[in-house]
Amino acid sequence: MKPPLAGIRVIEFEGLGPCPLTGLMLANMGADVTVIARPGRGPVNELFSSERGDPLRRGKTVLTLDLKQEAGVAAAMARIAGADALIEGNRPGVMERLGLGPAACAARNPRLIYGRMTGWGQHGPLAQAAGHDLNYVALTGLLSLSARDSAPPIVPPTVVGDASGALGLAFGIVCAILDARTSGCGRVVDAAIVDVLAMLGTIAQWIRASGQLDSAQPSPFHDSPFYDAYACADGQYITIGALEPQFYALLLNKLGLTDVEAATQYDTATWPLLKQRLAALFARQPRSHWCALLEGSDVCFAPVLTLAEAAVHPHNVARGIYSMAPGGAIDVASAPRFFPLQPDDTTAPAIFGGGAS
Repeated sequence: MKPPLAGIRVIEFEGLGPCPLTGLMLANMGADVTVIARPGRGPVNELFSSERGDPLRRGKTVLTLDLKQEAGVAAAMARIAGADALIEGNRPGVMERLGLGPAACAARNPRLIYGRMTGWGQHGPLAQAAGHDLNYVALTGLLSLSARDSAPPIVPPTVVGDASGALGLAFGIVCAILDARTSGCGRVVDAAIVDVLAMLGTIAQWIRASGQLDSAQPSPFHDSPFYDAYACADGQYITIGALEPQFYALLLNKLGLTDVEAATQYDTATWPLLKQRLAALFARQPRSHWCALLEGSDVCFAPVLTLAEAAVHPHNVARGIYSMAPGGAIDVASAPRFFPLQPDDTTAPAIFGGGAS
């Protein structure tokens, strides 16, 4: 199958994580992405790079230009003139001062989709302030949902905010390209990470409206015994997410808790003692025991894996999600995958941009 974005030309002004990740998502889908890189890499890029180079550059053409020089700006504009989309992740006003803002680019390419990746957005009191993933998640209120028992909130590094923002920008660019094909007019896509995160938090807001999050009453997601992570005898962890009655009943059955009434699942008065009981039960056996008993069933179970363990888990191996590169580095396949609408005898999915870089 031909990649869905084959023939789309994208110019990416290289920045930190979320902006290059957007470019990688588009490149994985077949877009021709040219990265305009600075003559010298920033300290954060250098810190996280390895001898294998930068996986966020995979599948892209890298062009080094000095945008502080007129020749560099002219060379960049020449590329922009023939592009379908542009990605930049600078603070508001930086591209305009370089002579590469939306108005200048529109004069050369009126069909251009101008994608802007920022943490706080192009306007607002925080627009010019520095920030990172953790800060954006905090301002949306979503970080508070990870706090437990007066302990500080915890968030996985760069995943919740930066990756969500990258996905939002990629989605916005593709939507705008579809419109430009019929309207003939480009537009600016303002993908503020804080905006995208807030939108993705709609499910949490829906649950909050029922009083089951961010309220004084016990929450199924924080206080119940059937939605939590538990320690095992070997110091490893497992997760249980049996929110639905039928899944909860199966969990009780598999754990041999015949004296617990499944019908009382949402009786919050019973939660503290039952959570203690489950914690003690799971702590008696190693993680492998609980995987053998519960994995693959409808109790909504998964072990808590390290990144290395995830790369070799049978399910992930069967789906080809990860591949091991020389030196032990892990490459991740592109997603989502594509199948023919009317498959023939060969129904293997089309995966673009995966494999070792």
